[in-house]
Amino acid sequence: ILGELHDPKLPENTLDLILMVDVYHEFSHPEHMLRSMRRALKPDGLIVLLEYRGEDPEVPIKPLHKMTKEQILKEYTANGLKLAKEFERLPWQHMMFFQRDEDFADDTPLSKPE
Repeated sequence: ILGELHDPKLPENTLDLILMVDVYHEFSHPEHMLRSMRRALKPDGLIVLLEYRGEDPEVPIKPLHKMTKEQILKEYTANGLKLAKEFERLPWQHMMFFQRDEDFADDTPLSKPE
């Protein structure tokens, strides 16, 4: 599958798991990507996100490569995903598991990507 900057081109309702390790913060069109990935998940599928902890100044990486838990939750819930669980024992990263929020109306138009 060859995706684009705004669309991973994943087939709908086919994926059990999407694993993103220190990559989400690099997306130029995160809303479009999350909506597409949400549609690609099976009803019980999960997106597993690992990102460096933006809240922790001791994490030895530039701030632009970090995300706070608040920022992650805001972006994911706004795009139809809900937190299923967390693994909090990694020293430098958030590890969060998201599933589709079936109450989310996926008819909210997004601006056309440039």
